[in-house]
Amino acid sequence: MPYGMHFRYLEPTCFAGLLDDPVLWVKVRPWGRALLFDCGQLHHLAKRVLKSVAALFVSHAHMDHFMGFDTLVRHVLVSPRVFDIFGPPGLADKIEHKLSAYDWNLHEAFWCTFQVHEVYPDRTCRWLFPGSRQFRRAFTDCVPREDAIVFENRWVKVEARQADHRIPVLVFRVTEQPAFALDSKRVLQANVVPGPWIEALKQQFYRGLLGKAPLTVSKTVGSCNRSMVIKDTRQFYESVIKRSVSPSIGYMTDIGYTGGNANQVIDLLKGVQLLVGECAFLADHKEKARQSYHLCTLDMNRLLDKIRPGCYLPVHLSKSCGARYRELYRELQPPAGTRLLHLPLRLLKRPLLPCEVPMDCQGEC
Repeated sequence: MPYGMHFRYLEPTCFAGLLDDPVLWVKVRPWGRALLFDCGQLHHLAKRVLKSVAALFVSHAHMDHFMGFDTLVRHVLVSPRVFDIFGPPGLADKIEHKLSAYDWNLHEAFWCTFQVHEVYPDRTCRWLFPGSRQFRRAFTDCVPREDAIVFENRWVKVEARQADHRIPVLVFRVTEQPAFALDSKRVLQANVVPGPWIEALKQQFYRGLLGKAPLTVSKTVGSCNRSMVIKDTRQFYESVIKRSVSPSIGYMTDIGYTGGNANQVIDLLKGVQLLVGECAFLADHKEKARQSYHLCTLDMNRLLDKIRPGCYLPVHLSKSCGARYRELYRELQPPAGTRLLHLPLRLLKRPLLPCEVPMDCQGEC
């Protein structure tokens, strides 16, 4: 996504036009894997793009957000790994129905396993669908949710909150994990002499060993340098850290403009660097937005004023407003400091007509 956004680890790409089913693919560069948000139409994505996906995050199971799941299965089926799927309550039932619609009599022991995480406000329930067992569903557990985090590794964390679209819908925030960084001024103020301890502290940071192993540093005492053992390396790192805000991406689609929804998304998404967010209707279609629990441009302007993202990319414009798509960008009035990004009307080609299909008619049948 060539929009001049500065991410250390993340590389977001919106594989949809303004009127297409929304599909957000976020590559985590040092991991070599990607996170996929919603899966409407996926047939236009290259196989290597889909095979790079490590986890799928489903906002809700309306057809335009979920029907591409079959395409995803087709491409990751024979990968010998666990594939995580996060979504709202009831998603495991829908995954089971989709997978049971096919015959798996020729399954192999090395096929992938889908792990479905149903995200409730207070807990997460998990099921396994092992390819080695013809994707027969097996309950794993339910664990309490102590915070909004649903997925986390060394480079990234994903948080989710539930909103209302007359069914539960998940809103997501993807945030880069903090990188190791020292503030040279704070190191100087601590009278610590730079040396091999920096690399040792860096290894503790990335291996999750801060506070678990001692560290020997050289400190300036008067005119001499003396070795000193730091036992609480976590506290020491906090004293010399270079503080910065980790960049993040917000993904929000198909929610009604209600007080409860507004509070949820503002609390979760405030200050994201990039907001990929639905704006389904123009201002004069406000009543349609209310009836279908979507957002119009007036609603989005109110949310943008509170969220204050660095960039806003509107997606999922209703096809009833498609001929007036230029008005969308005129009606959207983001606050100062928020850059409005544009998508092409469509990325997917229109369906073929019979007369356009190439055929070799030479020779006799």
